[in-house]
Amino acid sequence: MIYDIHHVTTYEYGTPVRYAHCSLRLSPIDLPGQKVLSNRLIIDPTPSQLIERVCFFGNRVSSMTISTEHSELVVEVDTSVDVDRPPPPEPSSTPPFEDVREEAYDSESLDKDSPVHFLQPSRYVPRFAPAVDYARESFTPGRPVLEGAAELMRRIRSDFKYDPKATVVSTPISEAFEKRRGVCQDFAHIMIAALRGLGLPAAYISGYIRTIPPPGKKRLEGADAMHAWVSVWCGAEVGWVDLDPTNSMMIGNDHITLAKGRDYADISPVAGIILGAKEQDVDVQVDVIPRDEVEVEVE
Repeated sequence: MIYDIHHVTTYEYGTPVRYAHCSLRLSPIDLPGQKVLSNRLIIDPTPSQLIERVCFFGNRVSSMTISTEHSELVVEVDTSVDVDRPPPPEPSSTPPFEDVREEAYDSESLDKDSPVHFLQPSRYVPRFAPAVDYARESFTPGRPVLEGAAELMRRIRSDFKYDPKATVVSTPISEAFEKRRGVCQDFAHIMIAALRGLGLPAAYISGYIRTIPPPGKKRLEGADAMHAWVSVWCGAEVGWVDLDPTNSMMIGNDHITLAKGRDYADISPVAGIILGAKEQDVDVQVDVIPRDEVEVEVE
């Protein structure tokens, strides 16, 4: 499946910005089952400096500096990606979660995909005992790790309500957990906290997911948005497997991976500093257009 992705982020400032320095994580990378065919980044006003690099976790990062005064910043990305992933493993065929936990803590690798980087608390995923207690029901003794993780994913989908008005980016997982409401970022962070609390490595994945319009309606431009899900390590033989708790599904060819990290702080699409503006409005428009219009229904 080939996707053409058009992503526009517009910042409007209440007062002019004199200087801006930001890091952008808006360009996908090649992964097993995912190949980037083209990628174009357009920034207005034009940066005085633009440096591209790859971060420790393998994500593409564009660091920009804008030294001209401006009242609006527009970041536009056009990407084409070919996604053809193999089917996920059968959950019951994966090792018992206790074995995976021991294997993770015994790992001596420190490369970017090593499970050791995704075992400990992080900025948006602190230790949170209620989430761990919630997860224990899905991880009875000897249960295959992916079978338990998949059940946990389904329970989050059933017990939590998708509500864009319930939380913001900075909302702690404790509040989202108590409300049983939030968005994909909240559900991913809660699931990661639950898995790490059991000693299982879990990573935060950002990206896109294709959506469909209501029956009989044309697809609206800008109706898509960025998405987030979870990757759980299932042992060295199986590796990392991605699960989407917002939609209760293992990812396949309907998800496009953008970046991977310990939590949202590692992969935020736009982050940095600005001088001059006291307030700002942000508008994000995303179009994910499959060249083959066979769709699945998701939130």
